[in-house]
Amino acid sequence: MRRYAIGMAVALALGPEVAAAEVIPFEAGEVRRVLQHGPWPPPVTSDPSNRMSGDPAAIALGQLLFFDSRLSDRGAIACASCHVPARAWTDGRPRAVGLAALDRNTPTVLNVSQHRWFFWDGRADSLWAQSIQPMLDPREMGGSARHVATVIRADPRLSCLYAAAYRQPAAAEVDDERVLVNTAKALAAFVERLGTGRTLFDDFRDALARGDRAGAARYPASAQRGLKIFVGKGNCSLCHFGPAFTNGEFHDVGVPFLVAPGRVDSGRYEGIRQLRGDRFNLLGPYSDDTSGASAIKTKTVELQHANWGQFKTPGLRNVAFTAPYMHDGRYATLREVVRHYSDLDMERIHAHGEQLLRPLKLTEGEIDDLVAFLETLSAPDATAAPGAPASVAGCP
Repeated sequence: MRRYAIGMAVALALGPEVAAAEVIPFEAGEVRRVLQHGPWPPPVTSDPSNRMSGDPAAIALGQLLFFDSRLSDRGAIACASCHVPARAWTDGRPRAVGLAALDRNTPTVLNVSQHRWFFWDGRADSLWAQSIQPMLDPREMGGSARHVATVIRADPRLSCLYAAAYRQPAAAEVDDERVLVNTAKALAAFVERLGTGRTLFDDFRDALARGDRAGAARYPASAQRGLKIFVGKGNCSLCHFGPAFTNGEFHDVGVPFLVAPGRVDSGRYEGIRQLRGDRFNLLGPYSDDTSGASAIKTKTVELQHANWGQFKTPGLRNVAFTAPYMHDGRYATLREVVRHYSDLDMERIHAHGEQLLRPLKLTEGEIDDLVAFLETLSAPDATAAPGAPASVAGCP
């Protein structure tokens, strides 16, 4: 009986006390869609393609490397230069700046272990393969396999942690590329542990699931109205699906492709081309997944004309802290993003692109409500600095 009441409507499920507190009624289908956005946080899992996933020494090594600018060619750029903890592991810029200006916005690395593809165009199929590319890109850190290996071998603490993780000193590894890959796997072991905690939305979602009248009543009415739009007429949860609020795939949402005069960003189309040619992908020699299961997505992905102008659907957790928005950072506020979908220009969407998007035509009040909901997806610990690296026996 209780499950039936919850399925019919929130107000009925939670009773007259909550109705008096202006809890918004939801249809049965809307309730189901709300519930699929949890539970949170997800269980900790390991990456089968990275044997260092979950290894304490590798995590400690990865944390030190993440903040070490010596990995860059000029000693000026670290991973943390763009992924700043106090900014929810983004940089607050419309477009990233490494050793040179880049074309795309810096995405957060929080909860990135939930992702299937990496970068806005999905050109990496694992977190460790993604970690390699900024180190080598001349516009970002501008390093090389030889440079990275030299940094690891020359530093007593880094080389000790490397030896503790890989059971072999970096100095004994003559293959610089192998040291580069192992460095990237240590970085991934650290980054995949950067998860965030519960939010106001999670408290409401769980209260709804268990029929907790008092708990659900604490969720702001404006956020409830925005949530109803999100799972209802807005149909936002079609792409922003599941506990992480992303389906992990790629879509054309009507953002122009032009990067600069005479230059366009083809997004997923070029991403697939680069993925196929990447020797560090999951089909290559460096994956630790002997079953090959994790590489199925890479083996089966198809390059299609419809991929032109598609970009990865970002997760919405901690979205209040990660402005500016879109792959090119064109929108400074969440309100601008919502207005983009409200006034969507269908002529800007690729002819073979999305068929599900339609202008939402929201009122100003509905825009306010949707923004209020999105703001409840951010966790208090999203801007917290990480603790000190764990100590490893025998290492300074």
